[in-house]
Amino acid sequence: MSTPDLNLLVTLDVLLAEGSVARAAERLRLSPSAMSRQLARLREATGDPLLVRAGRGLVPTPRAVELREQVGRIVEDGRAVLRPAEALDISRLVRTFTLRASEGFAESFGPGLIAHLSGQAPGVRLRFVQKPDKDSTPMRDGSVDLETGVVDETIGPEVRTQALFRDRFIGVVRIGHPLCRDEITPARYTAGGHIAVSRRGLDKGSIDDALNALGLDRQVATIVGGFSTALALARASDLIASVPERHTVALRVGMHSFPLPVPTPELTISLLWHPRMEADPAHRWLRNCVRDVCAAT
Repeated sequence: MSTPDLNLLVTLDVLLAEGSVARAAERLRLSPSAMSRQLARLREATGDPLLVRAGRGLVPTPRAVELREQVGRIVEDGRAVLRPAEALDISRLVRTFTLRASEGFAESFGPGLIAHLSGQAPGVRLRFVQKPDKDSTPMRDGSVDLETGVVDETIGPEVRTQALFRDRFIGVVRIGHPLCRDEITPARYTAGGHIAVSRRGLDKGSIDDALNALGLDRQVATIVGGFSTALALARASDLIASVPERHTVALRVGMHSFPLPVPTPELTISLLWHPRMEADPAHRWLRNCVRDVCAAT
């Protein structure tokens, strides 16, 4: 079956409204002969003469009368689809957004973000989901609206990113831990038992590289998948957790934090989204809200 020329719908709508080939041609800025050819194509497509001679004018056939209102609605709906989106009234928006982020991000920035959103758009809900990996598929299929994290080579090449803030690793121990007192040297830091954080189960990272450069090697007592778990273990033991500072503000309440005694690379935490959401007004508003809250926290 051949694909119909949908441009003919506009021609038919104007012809039925004007009831005149000449006037329809003038509205569409075509020559009368070109409009006559369009009418011939319409007659062939519909299997109906549509407009027939009656004296000096044209009158619609019953089929044309039947089509007039339907065609008008279709053309108007098509024009509405192709118009730029109307200005978004955030206060009336009803929508649930899904944000994939680490537990630390949700606990540190979540309360401020939720308050910020509800103040502007009471009908908006925010769903936080955990981030077990960096697979971009959830953003591609629409199950995740936004994501936060460190951008690396595993991120899909089409994914849009924008830096939110920079972070650094710090050490954290329970109140009363020996590292709460006196200067923390690389040797004192290395001597304690450590908690490694890795979604992939690795026990080595940038901190170990910095210690190895000094001829030191820390002893990893346990490996966990997230910073929340690392801090919970450190709070209840003499183990040392090394976690991002800004990511874990809420999780470290009631604990002792200290700068690491060795230099480690800073982290750039970014906002990530799929380009198909780039022009969506509500999604753009949400991205701005996340940026504002991160800048203010």
